[in-house]
Amino acid sequence: MATLQDRFNINSQLEHLQAKYVGTGHADLQRFEWAVNIARDSYASYVGHHPMLEYFAIAQNESIGRVRYEFLQKMLLPCGVPPAKDEDED
Repeated sequence: MATLQDRFNINSQLEHLQAKYVGTGHADLQRFEWAVNIARDSYASYVGHHPMLEYFAIAQNESIGRVRYEFLQKMLLPCGVPPAKDEDED
């Protein structure tokens, strides 16, 4: 059984990770922000791993440089324009 101290320690570690790394999320994270983080992480991984970049280039019948450029452009707004925020949510 997990003691109260163990639970506090796990929550403390989770809060530390959430503060250190943006992509781990937190309780107030909006769905759109989460989707943007996932998409950007995916595109960064594709660009950073040359075999994956080759795979996408072959599948799209494009050059590796063109696919890299397209992925880097998609990282700017991976999920489109962010939804308008309500004034009441602040």
